[in-house]
Amino acid sequence: MSGVSRRVVMTGVLAAPMLARAQAGAPIKIGEVNSYTSQPAFLAPYRNSWILAVEQINAAGGINGRPLETIFRDDGGKPEDAVRHAGELINNEKVDLLAGGFLSNIGLALGDFANQNRKLYIASEPLTDALVWARGNRYTFRLRPSTYMQCAMLVEEAAKLPARRWAMVAPNYEYGQSSVRWFKELLTRAKPDVEFVAEQFPALGRIDAGATVQALAGARPEAIFNVTFGADLTNFVRQGNTRGLFEHRSVVSVLTGEPEYLEPLGDEAPEGWIVTGYPWEQIDNPTHTAFRAAYKARWNADPKLGSVVARDTVTAIAAALRKTSAIETEALIATFRGLTFPTSFGTGDVTFRAIDHQSTLGAFVGKTALRNGRGTMTDWRYADGAKYFPTDEVVRTLRTAPV
Repeated sequence: MSGVSRRVVMTGVLAAPMLARAQAGAPIKIGEVNSYTSQPAFLAPYRNSWILAVEQINAAGGINGRPLETIFRDDGGKPEDAVRHAGELINNEKVDLLAGGFLSNIGLALGDFANQNRKLYIASEPLTDALVWARGNRYTFRLRPSTYMQCAMLVEEAAKLPARRWAMVAPNYEYGQSSVRWFKELLTRAKPDVEFVAEQFPALGRIDAGATVQALAGARPEAIFNVTFGADLTNFVRQGNTRGLFEHRSVVSVLTGEPEYLEPLGDEAPEGWIVTGYPWEQIDNPTHTAFRAAYKARWNADPKLGSVVARDTVTAIAAALRKTSAIETEALIATFRGLTFPTSFGTGDVTFRAIDHQSTLGAFVGKTALRNGRGTMTDWRYADGAKYFPTDEVVRTLRTAPV
């Protein structure tokens, strides 16, 4: 895991003891639970950026003189382990709040745990809409743009395509299922004459790419909506290239423009796919340039999207802690509702909506391209998350629990 041992990931306590002793007050403890060993491509750079962000905050005097301390736990991609770790962090480590989560099913498990135990949980990465809508609760907030938001961004582009016959491929769990559901619903609204001719839902991490590609090709779609990521995406692209699945077909794909998933494809990276992602090397503004340089200096590596997600999560937590008069759950909830903080993208401020606890962080939408044997994004734009929500009236019907 990029030089980070499993032991450190599982039990590592992030704090500079000498600095903590020099500062007034006890540390503010964050319990961070994530799938470090099962999703290292995203979470190794995520953890590195988290460490850097906390180091910078503590070097500047901490939070009103109190240092931040993070206690990391690895759930191994298992919801039951995530919940067990959360309980241990609250009961034994006495953390002040919980954070993290990658897979949607784990985010939902941690959100339910936070609700039952009345502890604040800041979900950094899980994308399922249920986290803030159907199973949302007053103790759970989410940073990343949701499946609905990212599908709405992509449908804006997909609706411009001449394609009428669409096929779907997505991992068979909450995130994949909800992505397909929203894409179909939103595209149908935009183009009522579209037809969905095939759906493939391979098991997460166990895609039979050859069979999946054959089934999709057999339906003769004019366009494909893809939700696979990680190793599943690599296998899907390789088999699709080999069997000519993508020839003369448009592909719209969630997350594929993220360097965690695009760069491992090397010279097999597809060209012309419409994607959400992170063109890290092309974003040229003072905030992002400073972030990119600091990350490079600390880790001798370029940032990934996970790096931004971690830094923005820490930035949001620090902003809330600085504003509240008491480090306790109800005070923090009141502060997070409507909290505004800057994103490392350098695209302006982000707000946690009071109505559903979803942040307005956006995503970059563009097309994949192959440059010097490496996948990248081109023709990209930043899609402000605040513009990609259903109406407040619809949100109130989707969110079953009061905020």
